[in-house]
Amino acid sequence: MTNPSEARNEIRGLIFAYTDALDSGDLDEVTALFEHATIRVDGINDTAYGKDQVRAFFAAVTFYHNGNKAEQDHTHSTPATQHLTSNVHVEIGADGITATARSRFTVFQACPGLALQAIIAGRYRDSFELHDGRWRFSERVEYIDLVGDLSHHLNEDFRQKTTLGENSQSQIRDMS
Repeated sequence: MTNPSEARNEIRGLIFAYTDALDSGDLDEVTALFEHATIRVDGINDTAYGKDQVRAFFAAVTFYHNGNKAEQDHTHSTPATQHLTSNVHVEIGADGITATARSRFTVFQACPGLALQAIIAGRYRDSFELHDGRWRFSERVEYIDLVGDLSHHLNEDFRQKTTLGENSQSQIRDMS
Protein backbone atom coordinates (compact mmCIF):
# COMPACT_ATOMS: atom_id res chain seq x y z
CA MET A 1 0.00 0.00 0.00
CA THR A 2 1.31 3.43 -0.92
CA ASN A 3 1.12 6.61 1.13
CA PRO A 4 -1.95 8.44 -0.30
CA SER A 5 -0.41 11.91 0.04
CA GLU A 6 2.79 10.86 -1.72
CA ALA A 7 0.77 9.05 -4.38
CA ARG A 8 -1.34 12.14 -5.10
CA ASN A 9 1.82 14.26 -5.45
CA GLU A 10 3.46 11.77 -7.80
CA ILE A 11 0.30 11.57 -9.92
CA ARG A 12 0.02 15.37 -10.10
CA GLY A 13 3.64 15.33 -11.23
CA LEU A 14 2.74 13.01 -14.11
CA ILE A 15 -0.13 15.26 -15.18
CA PHE A 16 2.15 18.30 -15.20
CA ALA A 17 5.03 16.38 -16.84
CA TYR A 18 2.80 15.79 -19.87
CA THR A 19 2.14 19.49 -20.43
CA ASP A 20 5.79 20.40 -19.84
CA ALA A 21 6.95 17.77 -22.33
CA LEU A 22 4.44 18.71 -25.01
CA ASP A 23 4.97 22.46 -24.69
CA SER A 24 8.73 21.99 -24.90
CA GLY A 25 8.35 19.80 -28.00
CA ASP A 26 9.63 16.61 -26.34
CA LEU A 27 7.41 14.00 -27.97
CA ASP A 28 9.76 11.23 -26.82
CA GLU A 29 8.86 12.14 -23.23
CA VAL A 30 5.16 12.44 -24.10
CA THR A 31 5.17 8.95 -25.61
CA ALA A 32 7.13 7.56 -22.64
CA LEU A 33 4.52 8.94 -20.23
CA PHE A 34 1.74 7.14 -22.13
CA GLU A 35 3.67 4.00 -23.11
CA HIS A 36 1.30 1.82 -21.07
CA ALA A 37 -1.82 3.91 -21.49
CA THR A 38 -4.74 4.43 -23.79
CA ILE A 39 -5.35 7.98 -25.01
CA ARG A 40 -8.47 9.24 -26.69
CA VAL A 41 -10.42 12.43 -27.24
CA ASP A 42 -14.12 12.11 -26.46
CA GLY A 43 -16.15 12.24 -29.68
CA ILE A 44 -13.26 11.14 -31.92
CA ASN A 45 -12.92 7.49 -32.88
CA ASP A 46 -9.11 7.40 -32.78
CA THR A 47 -7.64 5.64 -29.75
CA ALA A 48 -3.91 5.27 -29.18
CA TYR A 49 -2.08 2.72 -27.03
CA GLY A 50 1.65 2.29 -26.64
CA LYS A 51 4.59 4.36 -27.84
CA ASP A 52 4.08 3.99 -31.60
CA GLN A 53 0.36 4.75 -31.58
CA VAL A 54 0.75 7.61 -29.10
CA ARG A 55 3.49 9.14 -31.27
CA ALA A 56 1.20 8.86 -34.32
CA PHE A 57 -1.65 10.39 -32.27
CA PHE A 58 0.44 13.53 -31.71
CA ALA A 59 1.53 13.76 -35.37
CA ALA A 60 -1.39 16.16 -35.90
CA VAL A 61 0.28 18.86 -33.76
CA THR A 62 2.01 21.61 -35.76
CA PHE A 63 5.53 22.55 -34.58
CA TYR A 64 7.48 25.79 -35.04
CA HIS A 65 11.11 26.87 -34.88
CA ASN A 66 12.33 30.47 -35.13
CA GLY A 67 8.87 31.62 -36.17
CA ASN A 68 8.49 29.11 -39.02
CA LYS A 69 6.69 25.79 -39.28
CA ALA A 70 9.13 22.96 -38.57
CA GLU A 71 9.27 19.18 -38.48
CA GLN A 72 8.41 17.69 -35.10
CA ASP A 73 11.85 16.09 -34.84
CA HIS A 74 13.68 19.34 -35.65
CA THR A 75 15.92 20.36 -32.76
CA HIS A 76 14.30 23.03 -30.59
CA SER A 77 10.96 23.00 -32.44
CA THR A 78 7.87 23.33 -30.26
CA PRO A 79 4.11 23.66 -30.80
CA ALA A 80 4.32 27.29 -29.55
CA THR A 81 1.80 26.47 -26.83
CA GLN A 82 1.44 26.74 -23.09
CA HIS A 83 -0.90 24.26 -21.42
CA LEU A 84 -2.40 25.51 -18.18
CA THR A 85 -3.69 22.59 -16.10
CA SER A 86 -5.81 23.38 -13.06
CA ASN A 87 -8.35 22.01 -10.60
CA VAL A 88 -6.42 18.73 -10.30
CA HIS A 89 -8.28 16.27 -8.08
CA VAL A 90 -6.70 12.86 -7.44
CA GLU A 91 -8.45 9.89 -5.83
CA ILE A 92 -6.46 6.84 -4.79
CA GLY A 93 -8.37 3.56 -5.20
CA ALA A 94 -9.21 1.45 -2.16
CA ASP A 95 -6.74 -1.14 -3.44
CA GLY A 96 -3.89 1.40 -3.19
CA ILE A 97 -2.57 0.47 -6.65
CA THR A 98 -5.05 2.33 -8.86
CA ALA A 99 -6.06 5.96 -8.97
CA THR A 100 -8.11 8.41 -10.98
CA ALA A 101 -7.69 12.13 -11.54
CA ARG A 102 -9.74 14.85 -13.08
CA SER A 103 -8.45 18.23 -14.11
CA ARG A 104 -9.13 21.14 -16.43
CA PHE A 105 -6.88 22.51 -19.13
CA THR A 106 -6.59 25.64 -21.24
CA VAL A 107 -4.11 25.81 -24.11
CA PHE A 108 -2.66 29.15 -25.14
CA GLN A 109 -0.78 29.65 -28.39
CA ALA A 110 1.15 32.47 -30.06
CA CYS A 111 2.95 32.09 -33.38
CA PRO A 112 3.32 33.97 -36.67
CA GLY A 113 -0.18 34.83 -37.86
CA LEU A 114 -1.78 34.15 -34.48
CA ALA A 115 -1.73 36.59 -31.58
CA LEU A 116 -1.53 35.11 -28.10
CA GLN A 117 -4.89 33.55 -27.29
CA ALA A 118 -6.62 30.57 -25.73
CA ILE A 119 -7.17 28.03 -28.52
CA ILE A 120 -8.87 25.18 -26.68
CA ALA A 121 -10.10 24.29 -23.18
CA GLY A 122 -11.54 21.20 -21.60
CA ARG A 123 -11.09 18.41 -19.09
CA TYR A 124 -8.76 15.46 -18.60
CA ARG A 125 -10.05 12.27 -16.99
CA ASP A 126 -7.06 10.10 -16.15
CA SER A 127 -6.53 6.64 -14.69
CA PHE A 128 -3.28 5.46 -13.15
CA GLU A 129 -1.73 2.24 -11.90
CA LEU A 130 1.12 1.54 -9.52
CA HIS A 131 3.78 -0.54 -11.27
CA ASP A 132 7.12 -1.49 -9.69
CA GLY A 133 6.64 1.17 -7.02
CA ARG A 134 5.96 4.02 -9.49
CA TRP A 135 2.69 5.49 -10.73
CA ARG A 136 2.01 5.58 -14.45
CA PHE A 137 -0.84 6.57 -16.74
CA SER A 138 -3.19 3.75 -17.74
CA GLU A 139 -5.78 5.90 -19.54
CA ARG A 140 -6.43 9.49 -20.56
CA VAL A 141 -9.70 10.75 -21.97
CA GLU A 142 -9.77 14.37 -23.11
CA TYR A 143 -13.09 16.21 -23.18
CA ILE A 144 -13.19 19.36 -25.30
CA ASP A 145 -15.41 22.10 -23.88
CA LEU A 146 -14.34 25.28 -25.70
CA VAL A 147 -12.69 25.59 -29.10
CA GLY A 148 -10.93 28.62 -30.54
CA ASP A 149 -8.63 28.98 -33.54
CA LEU A 150 -6.84 25.63 -33.94
CA SER A 151 -5.60 26.38 -37.46
CA HIS A 152 -2.04 26.97 -36.22
CA HIS A 153 -2.05 24.05 -33.76
CA LEU A 154 -3.51 20.99 -35.51
CA ASN A 155 -2.90 19.94 -39.08
CA GLU A 156 -5.71 20.18 -41.61
CA ASP A 157 -6.10 16.40 -41.97
CA PHE A 158 -6.89 16.09 -38.26
CA ARG A 159 -9.20 19.10 -38.24
CA GLN A 160 -11.14 17.69 -41.23
CA LYS A 161 -11.89 14.39 -39.51
CA THR A 162 -13.18 16.17 -36.42
CA THR A 163 -15.42 19.08 -35.65
CA LEU A 164 -12.66 20.78 -33.64
CA GLY A 165 -12.21 24.30 -34.81
CA GLU A 166 -15.21 24.30 -37.14
CA ASN A 167 -17.65 27.05 -36.35
CA SER A 168 -16.18 27.37 -32.85
CA GLN A 169 -18.13 30.50 -31.94
CA SER A 170 -21.45 28.71 -32.44
CA GLN A 171 -20.11 25.74 -30.41
CA ILE A 172 -19.31 28.08 -27.54
CA ARG A 173 -22.73 29.79 -27.72
CA ASP A 174 -24.51 26.42 -27.86
CA MET A 175 -22.86 25.39 -24.59
CA SER A 176 -24.33 28.29 -22.61
